[in-house]
Amino acid sequence: MTDPVWPMLLGRFTWDSLPFVRAWHNPTTNELIAAAAGGIVVVGGIAVLVLITVLRRWRWLWTEWLTSLDHKKIGILYIVIALVMLARALVEANLMRLQQAVAVGNPGFVAPEHFAELFSTHGSIMIFFMAMPFLTGLINYLVPLQIGARDVAFPVLNAISLWLTAAGAALMMASLVIGRFSTGGWSGYPPFTEIDFNPGVGPDYWIWAVTLGSLASTMTGINIAVTIYKMRCPGMKLMRMPLFTWTSLCTAILMIFAMPPLTVATALLALDRYLGFHFFTNALGGNMMHYANLFWMFGHPEVYIVILPAFGIYSEVVSTFSSKELYGYKSLVIATMAIAVLSFTVWLHHFFTMGQSASINAAFGIATMAIGVPTGVKIYNWIWTMFRGEVRFTTPMIYALAFMMTFVLGGLTGIILAFPPLDYVVHNTLFLVAHFHNMLIPGTLYGLLAAYTFWFPKVFGYRLDERWGRISCLCWIVGFYLAFMPLYVLGASGMARRTQAVMETAYRPWLFMAEAGALILLCAFAALIVQLWVSIRSRGANDVFVGDPWDGRALEWSVSAPPPEFNFARLPHVDQAHWFYDAKRKYAPYAPPIAYHDIWMPRNSAVAPVIGIASGAATFGLVWHMWWLAIFGLIVIFAAVVARSFVRDTHRVIPASEVARIDESWREATARAQPVPREIETSPANQGLALVRS
Repeated sequence: MTDPVWPMLLGRFTWDSLPFVRAWHNPTTNELIAAAAGGIVVVGGIAVLVLITVLRRWRWLWTEWLTSLDHKKIGILYIVIALVMLARALVEANLMRLQQAVAVGNPGFVAPEHFAELFSTHGSIMIFFMAMPFLTGLINYLVPLQIGARDVAFPVLNAISLWLTAAGAALMMASLVIGRFSTGGWSGYPPFTEIDFNPGVGPDYWIWAVTLGSLASTMTGINIAVTIYKMRCPGMKLMRMPLFTWTSLCTAILMIFAMPPLTVATALLALDRYLGFHFFTNALGGNMMHYANLFWMFGHPEVYIVILPAFGIYSEVVSTFSSKELYGYKSLVIATMAIAVLSFTVWLHHFFTMGQSASINAAFGIATMAIGVPTGVKIYNWIWTMFRGEVRFTTPMIYALAFMMTFVLGGLTGIILAFPPLDYVVHNTLFLVAHFHNMLIPGTLYGLLAAYTFWFPKVFGYRLDERWGRISCLCWIVGFYLAFMPLYVLGASGMARRTQAVMETAYRPWLFMAEAGALILLCAFAALIVQLWVSIRSRGANDVFVGDPWDGRALEWSVSAPPPEFNFARLPHVDQAHWFYDAKRKYAPYAPPIAYHDIWMPRNSAVAPVIGIASGAATFGLVWHMWWLAIFGLIVIFAAVVARSFVRDTHRVIPASEVARIDESWREATARAQPVPREIETSPANQGLALVRS
């Protein structure tokens, strides 16, 4: 079972590579869990294929979604990928917490190597294939609408970025079905990922999945930055942009400069493993500290790549549901830019314990404390925005309030870790795990979920069920505190992170409390799915086609829900920061344009899915040493790029008559709709037209 099967064709594949075979020959709980996970992926994939076939939706799926260059559809697909990967990561988190809770004085039910795979996949998925696709999807969908553009600057590149991300996520899922994953953590540190320590396929899965994701993010950063710089509508000066667009711009710049060090690190690690180079080995001139520096030159800006868009989301949510203009807009913009710059000056605090001099550690410790100042500015600005405002405690607003309280607590523990002598004590303990979850769950995940609830009516044309939204929100909040506050106690007591089993019985009650919290977090995700299901069933009663259910401020609320393919029948001309919000109070914001014109939009293209599928095939071939598959995939990628360069008919025309028909039907619906006061904005009476109050 351990001998290669047809090595010329299947590379290093053996029957033992399949978790089902391992479970058959060794039916331990550990192997049965692995087989069940692989089975869920296989059965789920087959079920989706069968469902699409039964519904005869293949042509519709290909023409309307998979080959579409519409930034809105690409954004939705990003978020779908993120939610699927979030489900897997939550299950893995529960397995880890349950294993630790029961493995006090005994080995538990998950083997040490499998436990290492779990924390490696959990971290890699949450950062690279949940947070990054989710925020990229939101940026893709919202930024062109907020700046009054019809699409992003490079639609084909946008689609290629999506498909590279999908290919990386597919590699992560494939590791459940065939082979094993890396045991080197989400950071992939050598020597754990070097060939001598782990000659299996696990580190290669990690290398190529992360490489595809980092390339996609680099291209996305370029695309979003150019879109914001060059495609703003007339009058949309930089200091008139919504805060979410500002945070998206800073995030795009961070992507451009922070992702290449990661790509270089994974490429050099691949050279070590495939060609016998010695960049990060322990001998022959290698130095793993080069890897640590490269990775964390990406790693700490990455923290702000996933946090800054959430800051923009909270700015939009707090302003909207406080019925007030955002307090200190300019200071928020300056704080955002300061965070982006300072994020490149603090990477070394991730390895204070790795042997630098005290003076170097002190310098980076001071920089780490300094970056908390602009973050504090934002907290105060949001508080002052709510002060004397008409605060409505909707689901997005509850997420924002929970974020502010919880994030400040996490920031305080960050100051502790910024002090090198204290970091030496707790760096390798659960205290650190508690800290970064204390920052990323309320900072990023709550923000993404607030955005999901806040903009869902704009994206799909109907509101989400408020009751189930609040249930899910409450579970996310309570679950977080139960899951991670005990880890501070455990870390301060000396429990090491990444520990599969412990002998100290005093840890048991805290570990059970953490597992209870993890279960509540899983319930929160389940409630999110129930909310979606209930909302789909009652979508007719919650229709908001007019498109402005919350009395929004930015331009995305000035069009129908969902927006037409071309976004705006006539590009808006703005003369102030909150043009639409003020126009509702002073002018006629829904007045039709004087005349309609033909609109040119990008034509669908198959080049992106071809490149994505070929990239997935090529990297899968590299993982398993199926050289023919790797070469074939690279040839297909090259051929697709060359073929695309010969295409001249890249746009299609939407006739003025069609633009007029779509726009006039929306304006007629707007005229028929009854304005709804804020007190009942979450009721079926809300048709997407908020009652305007001066």
